[in-house]
Amino acid sequence: MAHRWKPNVTVAAVIEQAGRFLVVEEETSDGLRLNSPAGHLDPGESPAEGCARETLEETAHRFTPTALVGIYMARQRGARGEDTTYMRFAFCGTLGPLEPGRALDHGIVRTLWMTADELRASRERHRSPLLLQCVDDYLAGHRHPLDLIHVHASVAGEDEA
Repeated sequence: MAHRWKPNVTVAAVIEQAGRFLVVEEETSDGLRLNSPAGHLDPGESPAEGCARETLEETAHRFTPTALVGIYMARQRGARGEDTTYMRFAFCGTLGPLEPGRALDHGIVRTLWMTADELRASRERHRSPLLLQCVDDYLAGHRHPLDLIHVHASVAGEDEA
């Protein structure tokens, strides 16, 4: 059987307060890069749950997704020739207070609050080509209800009678 292509599913938070967006600065194989709080969806969790988890791990803030900003796809080729397609579910929502003393995920150097113009001016430092697209869509008012994404009970390992 031929190899079946599967995109990598990721989740990202678009968090805005007073005209600034919460981003992380992280170590990558290409050096320090900027990204939304984001990461891979884990087994057994919904995209909204994954987004809340990743945001906590990368920013030390609890995050409650309230709307889906959009679903995005991008293809990236690595320095070693690897070819990866990402499917990103981007959410906006409510940011909780900082949890003092909580360590940030491995590779995350710090969090930053940046304006959309500052993000546009730093495109060469973006880890994902989707960072700015998600911010622009958020600014354009893109909001979709969370129930647009149906997560069957089997995802969480529950049997449905």
